[in-house]
Amino acid sequence: MLVFPDVRIVLLAVPKTGSTALELAFGPHAGVVLRQPPTLKHLGLNGFDRNLRPLLERADGGARFETVAVVREPIDWLGSWYRYRLRDEIAGTPTSTRGMDFDRFVRDCMSAPAPPHASVGRQSRLVVPAPDRRVDHLFRYDRIEALVDFLAGRIGVAPPLPRRNVSPPAPLDLAAETEARLRAAFAEDFALYESLADRA
Repeated sequence: MLVFPDVRIVLLAVPKTGSTALELAFGPHAGVVLRQPPTLKHLGLNGFDRNLRPLLERADGGARFETVAVVREPIDWLGSWYRYRLRDEIAGTPTSTRGMDFDRFVRDCMSAPAPPHASVGRQSRLVVPAPDRRVDHLFRYDRIEALVDFLAGRIGVAPPLPRRNVSPPAPLDLAAETEARLRAAFAEDFALYESLADRA
């Protein structure tokens, strides 16, 4: 999470949406950078409103902070989680996806409760926690340059966006039945992503 007090903006770090690259690019220009623990770095709108917004706004004159976030196409997002959890460093742990295909991973993500390797949450719950509450400025991951332009326009700097935290390659094949179940189970995430289709 990056906080820019001078321009009253908070960039929420939705996991697997380029948050590490954004932190590297814009972190040097932020007033506050929350990196650790991951639960704090990846705090959603609910957590920000409840825990950090009151503190920031009281400490800095009371003016409201606008929130900004990135969302990713849901299958692509789950694919990134699956590939990320294939990496050597966590092989043999409960969160590793070694030894399973993407279809199995997606099916596990839909189980309740999800096993540790498939416990990834939902993007929609981080950025739209209620029908009347959502992040102020949402951008699509496949158009992340629009977010970079937005931040550059507000902050006054346009740093290059590096490639970081890139997951290892792996096949991302889904059976038609699994995809249909996923589209029903993650309906809010698909609807949210599609609602941003007409935005630059």
